[in-house]
Amino acid sequence: MGGGGALANQIFVYGTLKRNHPNHFLIEDLISKNDAVYVGQRTTRLPYPLVTGLYGIPYLINKSGSGQRVRGELYAVSKRGLVRLDELEGIEVEHYERLPVEVVEEEESNGVVSAEAYFAHRRFGERLWEKRGKVGMCEFRQNDGVLYVRPKDRPRFSSVIDEIEAFVSSTTE
Repeated sequence: MGGGGALANQIFVYGTLKRNHPNHFLIEDLISKNDAVYVGQRTTRLPYPLVTGLYGIPYLINKSGSGQRVRGELYAVSKRGLVRLDELEGIEVEHYERLPVEVVEEEESNGVVSAEAYFAHRRFGERLWEKRGKVGMCEFRQNDGVLYVRPKDRPRFSSVIDEIEAFVSSTTE
């Protein structure tokens, strides 16, 4: 095992970190360093809103009971791996926040696993859900991923957080 310790953190990924998506390279790197292992396909036990925002970025909204049960992947991750995931997801800049979520195997109601997922930060999450007409997805698929713009390809003049704030605060679509 790498210097990151035991793979004690269960992380549910639903967007660009999933296999065959643009940021999965980070998960692959963590796996190659023994800082993560794929556990399997999972679905949230409760429904949550899943929407895309600016630059095709997927956001899980911390509003259980709304939206749909979301499909994704579960990984066991070391503390060192968690630091790298937190960095990618912008925890310090309040882009996302890592929060508890219960997941189950597809089509199963037993075997609930307590995990964590990266939710849209509370400063804008619910407003983004409302701005998207309270219509969400059950899964971020490959065709959704083609709209994703990598950070290096986004405008450098402003931060994505500022742009999200402007978007959710605007009165027009």
